[in-house]
Amino acid sequence: MTKTAFSDATLILLGHGTTRNEDSSVPVFQHAAELRRRGIFAAVREAFWKQAPAVGRVLAEVTTPRAFIVPIFISEGYFAHEVIPQALGFSKNRAVKTGNHTLCYTKPIGTHDSMTGVLLARAREVVKEFPQSRAPQPAETTLFIAGHGTGRNENSRRPIERQVELIRARRLFADVHAVFMEETPGISECCTLAQTRDLVVVPFFISDGLHCTEDIPVLLGEPKRLVEERLRTGQATWHNPTERHGKRVWYAKAAGTDPGVADVILERVREVRGDR
Repeated sequence: MTKTAFSDATLILLGHGTTRNEDSSVPVFQHAAELRRRGIFAAVREAFWKQAPAVGRVLAEVTTPRAFIVPIFISEGYFAHEVIPQALGFSKNRAVKTGNHTLCYTKPIGTHDSMTGVLLARAREVVKEFPQSRAPQPAETTLFIAGHGTGRNENSRRPIERQVELIRARRLFADVHAVFMEETPGISECCTLAQTRDLVVVPFFISDGLHCTEDIPVLLGEPKRLVEERLRTGQATWHNPTERHGKRVWYAKAAGTDPGVADVILERVREVRGDR
């Protein structure tokens, strides 16, 4: 992707946002800063559905002939696939002409196959950073991709299951499983499902918000009281590796915070532009 190809375009990174947890917006600002640094687009803007700056306001301020809106979401769920594009006036082709601008709405980053590299980077990173006496080799490790899951939208679990398929096909790990907060198999089943002593859990979430820092550590077996105390005192809520039921468990940072996500965002823009 050359810098001149998008010198007339604005890139808008669209996050869900929340006023309850400031960490949820961090990846959007992180990746926007990186893509701004690369100088590919005329402008790079952060926007949110549930917090400021609101996506409607950001769109009203666009001055370039083209704008690409990339949802920083994991799945094509209710918000990313239905609510937001409908509210912004997009049809099924996800491109609209409004005034002097052409707006393009891409698919979410989490459904792109290149997220495989991001997940693998997170898995390698956590074991390398906390090797204990001897870092386990992937071939003797079970990898778990942890997602939210919900019975209200069947698309919620699809990106997680797709990544499990892609990673299994590489034959890097002893085994690879998808686990979920609100569906089966549950995150609490990791130690039961793993046939190896060592296992790595990578949360397939956008940010290190409360799901990743509080809910999942509790589901993995940390006492809720201890997790809450660590949160209050600014400590990590999971110590790598932690012994659980005769297993050693490494727990990685959220996939959405990995620097490689910036390249996934660019892949989404290339798709709607027609690059191959």
